[in-house]
Amino acid sequence: MQTNFTAAQLADPHVQESEKILRKCVHCGFCTATCPTYVTLGNELDSPRGRIYLIKDMLENGRAADKEIVTHIDRCLSCLACMTTCPSGVNYMHLVDHARAHIEKTYRRPLANRLTRSLLAFVLPHRGRFRAALRLAKLGRPFADAFDKVAALKPVAAMLRLAPAVVPATSALEKPGVHAPKTTRRGRVAILTGCAQPVLEPGINEATVSLLNRLGIEVVVPRGEGCCGALVHHMGREQAALDQARQNVDAWTREIENGGLDAIVITASGCGTTIKDYGFMLRLDPAYADKAARVSALAKDVTEYLANLDLPEPARKPGLTVAYHSACSMQHGQKITRQPKDLLARAGFVVKEPREGHLCCGSAGTYNIMQPEISAKLRERKVKNIEATGAALVATGNIGCITQIASAASMPVVHTVKLLDWAYGGEKPAGLPEPSLAAAE
Repeated sequence: MQTNFTAAQLADPHVQESEKILRKCVHCGFCTATCPTYVTLGNELDSPRGRIYLIKDMLENGRAADKEIVTHIDRCLSCLACMTTCPSGVNYMHLVDHARAHIEKTYRRPLANRLTRSLLAFVLPHRGRFRAALRLAKLGRPFADAFDKVAALKPVAAMLRLAPAVVPATSALEKPGVHAPKTTRRGRVAILTGCAQPVLEPGINEATVSLLNRLGIEVVVPRGEGCCGALVHHMGREQAALDQARQNVDAWTREIENGGLDAIVITASGCGTTIKDYGFMLRLDPAYADKAARVSALAKDVTEYLANLDLPEPARKPGLTVAYHSACSMQHGQKITRQPKDLLARAGFVVKEPREGHLCCGSAGTYNIMQPEISAKLRERKVKNIEATGAALVATGNIGCITQIASAASMPVVHTVKLLDWAYGGEKPAGLPEPSLAAAE
């Protein structure tokens, strides 16, 4: 794609990076076939190619964002399926991140939208605030249908419907500490405890630590670690995202320098995609560029880490048929495709892949709150394909996908690591069907 940026514009390193990305696009349109919003809405401006044209026009002309570009950029899920499909290597993720930051600086959103976004940014990255908000949601849930009738309040209705009926008890893993292996030590890792996941499903990190400890891995919960920054990053709130990234880089660097780390294990693939990008996000910060790159290099999804261990034979082989849902941030963001399925198969599960596995389930961070209608269409399409497999349960590696799919699916939706923990001697996840006798033997 030909670009016409001035030398003065290219002096801005963010514009310079976006110009390089734009020049790689050859207008081929391959991305439209795998874009969830284009497939759902059929509007060229709701495809990656269409959004690229809008972003190019906005940045080249150095103009503020307007309602049209904000509408179409807001509809982007950042699923990154376009990056998997693109034959030219267009880094759409970095381009749309720059566009969102530009929108945040130059566009004044309607009041209700500003308030909703500010509320999400204030609450979701902080476990205590999020836990309190979920408890308050019980009081508001009866009013969800009424809120749904007012366009500006649809996100509030979506939030209330997504909130769980019961908020799990706080896990001991939220506190900093070291969890010693149950056998000879084979390695040392830090675990990202995260923000939303330990509130919604603390059992995921508990199963991860339990499994790793039995495999001889020491697990550290560092002091000072918090939200990965993805939630505010995708809102265009760059300063907040960078501050959270720096906080985590500091926390993990302390552990690297005091005992060493083989990996930073992450159990939410949306977080993993962002943490693996810390090196890029902080590349212009001389105090953090090298440290951030080191952290990004150590970041591993839990299945990515487990796949490189010499695993023993499973303690049990459940034999249950599992539909594996590959989160977008896993398959497109991190390019992790085989490891989770191979681990499940080795652990004794029968793994099935749903049709249209490349398409997003509609969760995408806060997307199912801010764009509830599109999100619901994608969820129904995803659930229909999952249920068509005839599987007894769904396995996936991202808390957002778990919450989204479970809100409509007729079978249990379980994090992959909880199934692996069970197969290798841990507790059976609640709500699962009984394995067949033959498989149990």
